[in-house]
Amino acid sequence: MERTALADFLRSRREKLQPEDVGLARGERRRTPGLRREELAALTGMSADYYSRMERGHSPRPSEQMLAALARGLRLSLEDRDYLFRLVGYDTQRRVRRTDHVDVGLMRVVDRLTDTPAAVLNSLGETLFQTQPGLALLGDHRAHHGLARSVVYRWFTDTGERNLYPPEDHPKHSRVLASQLRQVLTREGPRSRAADIADALRDSSTEFAEVWAEHPVGWRYSEHKRLLHPDLGELTVHCQSLLDPEQTQTLLVFTATPGTESHNKLQLLSVIGTQDLSPSDGDSV
Repeated sequence: MERTALADFLRSRREKLQPEDVGLARGERRRTPGLRREELAALTGMSADYYSRMERGHSPRPSEQMLAALARGLRLSLEDRDYLFRLVGYDTQRRVRRTDHVDVGLMRVVDRLTDTPAAVLNSLGETLFQTQPGLALLGDHRAHHGLARSVVYRWFTDTGERNLYPPEDHPKHSRVLASQLRQVLTREGPRSRAADIADALRDSSTEFAEVWAEHPVGWRYSEHKRLLHPDLGELTVHCQSLLDPEQTQTLLVFTATPGTESHNKLQLLSVIGTQDLSPSDGDSV
């Protein structure tokens, strides 16, 4: 780990970014060039103290997940991102497809969606980024590890994953997700991560094994989805998809028809945020 070079690199890229580049208001009395350290720390989900130590060259070796968050927060190009990983001593050869790095142009679009539920997923259904309204609508899908990072794997192994959708819609979700996984597996081959997910699911989920044996191909979601929010109840949302140039990542944007009850509920997300409004054990019923 080249701490001095890492510190210089982080500082140089942070000072090149302006608040407007990442969807932040400039405000008054801004004396330092570029983003403040605490602003970048907030964008990447780490403490300002830890990030400051990285720029001073005094931090322990950051994890790959933390570096990926820094690369997104700093809006790094793919070349800069790989350079960042090499400075810390991580191998970049195995990230040939780089499906865990959000394209800079896609992030610029996301930066304009501060009041809209949105998420960026890779081809395996792994969530790479969510806006704050996206977190409030869907829950935090970035915290999973291993195979559970994939929504396909969680759908067939975690019953809680299905609480967001009405039960009568579950069979279609199962076939759409299996169809998407098969498409990636066909493209990337039997030694891919898609193959690992399919193998694990065949061993752990009877439902997946049955659906997979049907060879579902070409199943797609409609533009409208029904969601069950724990505080707002049922919503009907319009889900618009935007693919990156290589079509390895998708930006999902959730909206609702103005004037409808679902539209009013989406607007409430900015007020509710990610707070839990369910009654605690000590609350009276």
